[in-house]
Amino acid sequence: MPAPSAPRRGLAVLAALPLLALAACGYGSQAKDDGAARVAAGAKKIDGLDSVKIGYFGNLTHGTALVGMQKGFFQKELGATLAEPAVFNAGPSEIEALNSGSIDIGWIGPSPAVNGYTKSGGRNLRIVGGSASGGVKLVVNPDKVEDLRDVEGKRIATPQLGNTQDVAFLNWVAEQGWKVDPHSGKGDVTVVRSDNKVIPGAFASGSIDGAWVPEPTASKLVAEGGRVLLDESSLWPDGKFVITNIIVRQDFLAEHPKVVEAVLRGSVTTNKWINAHPEAAKKAANQRLAQDSGKALPADVLDPAWKSIRFTDDPLASTLGTQAEHAVQAGLLRKPDLKGIYDLAPLNEVLRAEGEPTVDDAGLGASRARIPNTPRR
Repeated sequence: MPAPSAPRRGLAVLAALPLLALAACGYGSQAKDDGAARVAAGAKKIDGLDSVKIGYFGNLTHGTALVGMQKGFFQKELGATLAEPAVFNAGPSEIEALNSGSIDIGWIGPSPAVNGYTKSGGRNLRIVGGSASGGVKLVVNPDKVEDLRDVEGKRIATPQLGNTQDVAFLNWVAEQGWKVDPHSGKGDVTVVRSDNKVIPGAFASGSIDGAWVPEPTASKLVAEGGRVLLDESSLWPDGKFVITNIIVRQDFLAEHPKVVEAVLRGSVTTNKWINAHPEAAKKAANQRLAQDSGKALPADVLDPAWKSIRFTDDPLASTLGTQAEHAVQAGLLRKPDLKGIYDLAPLNEVLRAEGEPTVDDAGLGASRARIPNTPRR
């Protein structure tokens, strides 16, 4: 890969960057839920805990959280410990909520997870499971861009400076041999950082020529007359790369491992149900979006968006390391130490109990002996 034209800067650069921003019902807004009605008669609290606060985005790549909440899979596993949802519209706000204790567990993209982990010196979170792969596309105006070579000289939007899709696009641009300053976005291609909520309007007005974006924004652009020029899945081995992880506050994991395992059981159950019942799962996710944000997705956006996302328990850890390396190569991040970012022991216990294959941390797992205050089983 050609070297980026801008000099590399310190970790503080990425730590200060806004990350994934997606439409939802506001900053850490408390989602409406009827979880109390789903608590089975005679159910008991786990570890005596009244509730567990679960964060996620109002986005289809967080479909495990959407469907698990809507169908009550998390609540069933948690017994009388209530699953309290909170919906976020950006990675930094969810990380802030995790750090402050406003949430305990969350679904989040890889860049915010890496950012939160490295910024805290590896002390605030662990990735404890996977959730989704794929669902990211380069969509262009077909009147202006006919093939990949035509992207040179065009204005292409990404959600935010330094977010997961921004890093992926900068890496792809460099692989084409084009030069772009990673901070200003100026160069052989102009990178326009713009919130997913406004990208469809910018595309319709002609102020951008395309966008490298997650679902459902990509399908919204197609509904506006755009054409998918590239699916990011085609750039990864076996077409798989992490787009959503499950993170947990380290002290919560140490103090309430049974609660974390219950949420992970709910996630595994949800993913299995999604993959066995794709149409019903798509409907449930859209119902949850409508409940959380007040607006469901139309079929011409929902249907293609849902098909492009794979739901998986595997966090695809090796691809997280590759994504971090892409940020380093783009000049947005000094090489981070990600050792310890994963603790997949609870998930693997759940998978073994379900008779499913266990998953790997690609050498980035925390030693159980290094995890403070972890209760003995």
